[in-house]
Amino acid sequence: MPNRKGGRRGVLGSAGLYFATAVCALLFLVPFYLIVRNALSTDAEITGENWQWFPTDIQWGNVTELFDDPTVPFGRSLGNSAVVGILHTLGTLLVCSLAGYGLARIPYRHANKIFYAVLVTLMVPAAVTFVPSFVLVSSLGWVSSMQGLIVPGLFSGFTCFLFRQYFLGFPKELEEAARVDGLGYWGAYWRIVVPNSLNFFAAIATITFISGWNAFLWPLVIGQDQEAWTVQVALSSYMTNQTVNFHLIFMATAVSILPLVLVFLFLQRWLVQGVAQTGIKG
Repeated sequence: MPNRKGGRRGVLGSAGLYFATAVCALLFLVPFYLIVRNALSTDAEITGENWQWFPTDIQWGNVTELFDDPTVPFGRSLGNSAVVGILHTLGTLLVCSLAGYGLARIPYRHANKIFYAVLVTLMVPAAVTFVPSFVLVSSLGWVSSMQGLIVPGLFSGFTCFLFRQYFLGFPKELEEAARVDGLGYWGAYWRIVVPNSLNFFAAIATITFISGWNAFLWPLVIGQDQEAWTVQVALSSYMTNQTVNFHLIFMATAVSILPLVLVFLFLQRWLVQGVAQTGIKG
């Protein structure tokens, strides 16, 4: 006879798992609900004592006010963040993938020493290199420019490490076949390795774009002119020592996270898959 008690336990266990998952999902969505709710409310409703689950009069005018504010060029800041995020992502993928491929495939007696030096950079706090990086960028005349916002962050030791570990697990047979056809390291990388590693590249691109979009301290220091502000710097300008524009803060937050949500939804299926292919165990 089938074990009814064991079957009931299995059903109860599954039900409990689904319940716990639903509770965690709701808790995860609470901040997003608060952002949307407050973005469509007035300051009085946001800070009022009587809590309302949704504003009685939806303030769609907050969107217009956000982009028409003459003191904060929010639309231009969105464009700057898009340019910085895309170029930063493409540059990081190119530089770090080439470095990782070279460390994994090109025979060189000092390759391991260089790799260990890259790993050492992961142990250096960002605050230690912040001032020297600013002095270098300032001496090049890149303050309040796209070069100053993008170039210093193109190389990432951690991203280079991930690419190296991934390429160590990439089938060598494909590259050997490419060399038989007369391709060198660059040809094998560009024509064989990259087309067969798009899932991993997409995963790294997702993480890199989100990191570049959310960067705040470096853009705050480099973007000294409003024309060079990114969206995070523009968002912080709504909170000053004198006033706090709550409805604009929440509306700006809602608008600024929308690109990240779209990027994540579009590339999420490659995110876990790509990280699983890093080959860290090797």
